[in-house]
Amino acid sequence: MDGKWRTREFQPFTLSIRGNRGEFYLIRPFFLFRPVARPRQVGRLHGFHYTVRRMKHDTIIIHEDEYLLVVNKPTGLLSAPDRYDPFAPVASHELEEAHGRLWPVHVLDPEASGVLVFARSEDSYRALAAAFESGQVRSVYRTVVCGRPAWKETVCELPLLTDGDRKHRTIIDGSGKPAVTEFTVLGSRGPLAIIEASLFFGRTHQVRVHLAALGFSIACDPLYGDGEPVFLSKVKRKWKGDPLTERPLMTRTALHALAIELPHPVNGMKERYEAAYPKDFRALMTQLEKN
Repeated sequence: MDGKWRTREFQPFTLSIRGNRGEFYLIRPFFLFRPVARPRQVGRLHGFHYTVRRMKHDTIIIHEDEYLLVVNKPTGLLSAPDRYDPFAPVASHELEEAHGRLWPVHVLDPEASGVLVFARSEDSYRALAAAFESGQVRSVYRTVVCGRPAWKETVCELPLLTDGDRKHRTIIDGSGKPAVTEFTVLGSRGPLAIIEASLFFGRTHQVRVHLAALGFSIACDPLYGDGEPVFLSKVKRKWKGDPLTERPLMTRTALHALAIELPHPVNGMKERYEAAYPKDFRALMTQLEKN
């Protein structure tokens, strides 16, 4: 090494670290990187120097007033900082540059897309947090699961304990918090099923864990399922493509927060906000619905 700082860009951050015996690079697995200029932050972590350049994501504003900010969160973006991954990109950090300080009132899984709500004051946060905790908020998800349920509709009311095992997964536990999820099968194609999930309380990984308790996993889910990507050849009859060059329809957990219904933190009026499918989820749903 020549002793100079070298920086590499990779999604979602630029990061380089230097120890006392030379220069080292910390690159998160499975990300491509390339040279960039002028990193934005410099600091120290566990005795190493590091530089970070935050990347921008295509976050769509659904609604904004002086008390609330509602967005359509893209996949790959955290709702709130993660103590296990301090360098992961966070929605609130990116949005605060344009909208001022924000308080996340609920959490979407990083790999999930869809409706995410922020409070714009402490009073609004307290009101919304109380609404979530008392079950006044209803969230609606669309997902694709591996397997075809025998039921058309069902309800799961098993209590959930967050961070309940070594993999930091949520588990079913009698000492956990109450959680209610209503499931409706919208259709089945090949080995996959399209499911709508309506949930109350909004616990961490609630849809994923309740589905697992019913014997199903969300397509491409690496934490509660097998993580295998979805290919068109898996769902389309008489598929005639080349298996050597086929690209997957979906590679991330197939979960989208479609809508949320909640009382406004000031006037108490029931509001509903909806988020359109992102490109990958829309492509998957289109193929499942026409085959």
